[in-house]
Amino acid sequence: MPPSPPPRSRLSLYLDLIRWNRPAGWLVLVWPTLAALWVAADGFPGWHLLLVFLLGTPLMRSAGCCINDIADRDFDKHVKRTTQRPITSGQVSVKEAVVVGVVLALVSLGLVLSTRWEAVAWSVPAVLFTILYPFTKRFFSMPQAFLGIAFNFGIVIAFAAIQGMVPATGWVLWLANMFLVLAYDTEYAMVDRDDDLKIGMKTSAITLGRWDVTAIMAFFALSWLLTLWALLPYALGWPFALGMACAAAQIVWHFTLIRERSRDGCFVAFSKSHWIGASLFAGVALGFALK
Repeated sequence: MPPSPPPRSRLSLYLDLIRWNRPAGWLVLVWPTLAALWVAADGFPGWHLLLVFLLGTPLMRSAGCCINDIADRDFDKHVKRTTQRPITSGQVSVKEAVVVGVVLALVSLGLVLSTRWEAVAWSVPAVLFTILYPFTKRFFSMPQAFLGIAFNFGIVIAFAAIQGMVPATGWVLWLANMFLVLAYDTEYAMVDRDDDLKIGMKTSAITLGRWDVTAIMAFFALSWLLTLWALLPYALGWPFALGMACAAAQIVWHFTLIRERSRDGCFVAFSKSHWIGASLFAGVALGFALK
């Protein structure tokens, strides 16, 4: 009989709870938020705001992981990929997860409080949508759209923190990122589609059915085109063009990964999707630097 694995420390379990070892989940949030921050500031936004969003975005996403795992703890027992999550496996109690999530959310709120009141005001619905998202998978056929709203508040808060308002450009970037979230999170949902069907969970991968790959590519295309439309007036030159070209090349690569609908291919596509945002941010940041 093989020896039992050594007991894990509480810190190790808490880090697992917030997906510390899987940074793709918060990187997909950081890059669009930083791009919005640069656009709102017409360049480098200053160290204070940069640190606020670099720290606050992963912290709030980590709090969202706690909420998600509490809400899904009974469903996760029936999904191959999630059976060993700390709450589902019984290694972390619901009360512990609540405390961890609340502490992370309060630290994130404290960071936002150091900016403008308009940014603080937008952070309130951001928290509400983060709390509500896990429950939409019970009744809403496209919960990924709800997730997109929750994930996109970083863009809105970035503009509010700098300009005290959200201009039309901010909303176009918000919509562009909505389609990006729909694309990569549908890829993610394709990984668990068989298990989700068995337990009655609703996802975009199930709703779209045989049109899933076509829809994902359409979502990617709409995101790319809306980003181009929003940022062309800023005349960011060759860096932006290169960033957009790199993003387009990655979108084509995603098609090669998901067209056969294999679990491994879809998971790789999701886990690497943050590089699309990274390419766009690099093009924006360098474009403003050289402008």
